[in-house]
Amino acid sequence: CSMLFVDGKFDTLCRYRCILANLNTSLLMKNLIFKLLYSINLILEESTKRGDIQSFISKLRPYTTEKELIRLGPSGDGGYLVPDDLKDIEACFSPGVGELFGFEIDCASLGMKVYLSDASVNSPNISEFQFQSKFIGPVTYHNFITVDDWVNSQQLSPDSDLLLQMDSEVYEYLSIVSMSSEVLNRFRIIVLEVHNLNKLGNLQFFNLVNSAVDKLLLNHTCVHIHPNNYRKVDTRLGYEIPRALELTFFRNDRFSEKRPTNSFPHVLDSDSSSKKHFALPDIWYKK
Repeated sequence: CSMLFVDGKFDTLCRYRCILANLNTSLLMKNLIFKLLYSINLILEESTKRGDIQSFISKLRPYTTEKELIRLGPSGDGGYLVPDDLKDIEACFSPGVGELFGFEIDCASLGMKVYLSDASVNSPNISEFQFQSKFIGPVTYHNFITVDDWVNSQQLSPDSDLLLQMDSEVYEYLSIVSMSSEVLNRFRIIVLEVHNLNKLGNLQFFNLVNSAVDKLLLNHTCVHIHPNNYRKVDTRLGYEIPRALELTFFRNDRFSEKRPTNSFPHVLDSDSSSKKHFALPDIWYKK
């Protein structure tokens, strides 16, 4: 039976879909019932198969390479684990600024140029940063700009490696799907915060997220996962799914060995908020 989402909930109301599917009634009557449900804000959505969700989780299983992980940024929110392979990265691109700059300050201290983009905040008063008041999205229009147009508009060496740290509150998926392979593959390291994973049961949303992850995994490998404890773990889809995850991807040409990571949390991991701690569920890193 497909899932009925009402403000993110479907457990009881999903039964309506099962009942309607088995009613021996006319198409006209079924359409009338669907319109009635819609009129009272009950929206029926096609659901993702449980096996597809399991496959999605499996493909994100993190690996350990010969490059040790280090932490850039502070303990807590705004700090992330990345491979210790930062030499000669020319620039860090960081869309979704907020009010924390510890990660970007550490990148600048390593000699990287730092580019920030966010239309919801004022420019930070940090001379080393280059800031634009735009959101990152799938097209360049009005106050949105694509990652491609952003990167290509800067005075950078054409073959240099870059670093991407993206926290764009759901726009991350469309931004990655719309990114060219040429620009995506310039990013040696990608730190990506993904949101709303509790909605993976919605087939349309799942397809978008899954497409973004598949594109990343063409030439990058997930080397770290950290659950953001600002939001809870969701269990309604049959798996323990943190609503927000911080993912680190490492370009495949930068390492020669890898093995599955079988222990979490990493010693350098730190909770993202003062809310209740929870560990990364086993299903995300154990077979």
